[in-house]
Amino acid sequence: MTGETIGIGLAVVVGLVSLWAGAREAWLQMRLARYGLHAEGVVVAQEHRPADDYSTPVIEFTDRQGRSVRFRPSTTGRGPALGTRVPVAYLPERPKSARVFTRKYRVHRIVGLFFGAMLWLGVAAGCLLTR
Repeated sequence: MTGETIGIGLAVVVGLVSLWAGAREAWLQMRLARYGLHAEGVVVAQEHRPADDYSTPVIEFTDRQGRSVRFRPSTTGRGPALGTRVPVAYLPERPKSARVFTRKYRVHRIVGLFFGAMLWLGVAAGCLLTR
């Protein structure tokens, strides 16, 4: 195997994994829209990792059973400020699968994953066609 073949294979694998992750997130978002319960969450903390430029908000909400649930949105970038109230949707059987239920947070990750998948698969296809 040459280095070029390994690179093409790696690009295909990364593209397919990204495509799978985007489809999985889209499926979860559809389930949340159809079957999810809605609550109001509050940004209770901001976590900053040394490698990141931005802080990740920690959001807390109370589920239907009265339990307090904390989660971190999966998208990166500038999030809501400390103390901000945000709409949250979660599946009744899995409150930890909660997502911030605004258009920006629902679409951002799916678009990013699908764009990444198309980019990596396009690179692999381009390399195969120029061989």
